Amino acid sequence: GLELSHCVGANSLGPTVPWRSGGPCKMKRVRTVFKPEQLERLEQEFLKQQYMVGTERVDLAATLHLTETQVKVWFQNRRIKWRKQSMEQKAAKLSQFGVIQPAAADSTAIKDHEEDTVDVEL
Repeated sequence: GLELSHCVGANSLGPTVPWRSGGPCKMKRVRTVFKPEQLERLEQEFLKQQYMVGTERVDLAATLHLTETQVKVWFQNRRIKWRKQSMEQKAAKLSQFGVIQPAAADSTAIKDHEEDTVDVEL
């Protein structure tokens, strides 16, 4: 499930304080830490197919003792990583042959894909 730490007050150097109405409150989500076995299985499934949907996702989540949302978000983030690596490899091959791509085009392409990035895990 979603784990939240205590609310942090306006003074970031001070101690954490419980949530209070009307005051500044930033709830921090505790990041999911995947076990090596879970990551290995997720990577294996990603190599087979980059999109995991429906009952396949439900079954995989149950097998790995994760929520369906955690699996969904992991796949979303992994696709972004894969696209970025693919673009970097393509740029490296082109530079090998003396073809230089404009930097603006690369950053725009990466920016377009970053909109898909989701870092919220439940």
